[in-house]
Amino acid sequence: MKIVACVKRVPTTEVQPTIAADGKSVDANGLQYMLSFYDEIAVEQAVQVKEKLGGGEVTVLTVGPKDSSKELRECLAKGADKGVILIDENWTSRDCLSTAKALAAQVTAEGAELVLAGRVATDRDNAAVGPMLATLLGWACVTDVIELSIEAGKGVAKRESDAGVEEYEFALPAVITCQKGLAEPRYAGLKGIMAAKKKPLEEIAIDPAANQASVVSLAEPPARPAGRIIGEGTDAVAALIDALRNEAKVI
Repeated sequence: MKIVACVKRVPTTEVQPTIAADGKSVDANGLQYMLSFYDEIAVEQAVQVKEKLGGGEVTVLTVGPKDSSKELRECLAKGADKGVILIDENWTSRDCLSTAKALAAQVTAEGAELVLAGRVATDRDNAAVGPMLATLLGWACVTDVIELSIEAGKGVAKRESDAGVEEYEFALPAVITCQKGLAEPRYAGLKGIMAAKKKPLEEIAIDPAANQASVVSLAEPPARPAGRIIGEGTDAVAALIDALRNEAKVI
């Protein structure tokens, strides 16, 4: 089975982003990058599916700059077989649909039967590319999956919802977006790191983004108001209740 894990390069979670001079993007100076957390789960699940089926090929696919090779090599060290970078040095300016279209074209070229992606990228939190990709491909889609079983030609997935855990059966090909709890990403051992250096990593130039949505401005969230002490001991209870009811309006 040919499996594609779609991943994204994002700023590290420790970064304190600042707004760039154009007022609508993040200043990239000094930023460090990592693989989006949920995409790590997607890669792990892709490798596990291949292992359970006793064979197959896992391709790690991303839209991004040439420097994304660092993150893709990490995925190769953890068991993926090859990597593909759809080169776009302005990848942060792409909207979800433009990204999904680029991914869909390459997924088709790869002849994949299963696509795994993180439920959301940890930089934008849109949670849209996976379902858009499935729609463009005309494939089944299950989002926020916490348990997955793949057999020849079909699969079963469980996902959490407000009503409880839902279970879906679906026919392949399909797109699955991965939630926490689905798989625990493995660490890359020395053997995997050395092997990753010899695995194929392809760079493919793609057309500039044809966005339907674009960021027009960025603004930092408003500062939180200063806290205050309204009293001590039991004497503060009545004042606290009054503040919660009439000021914060949470009760």
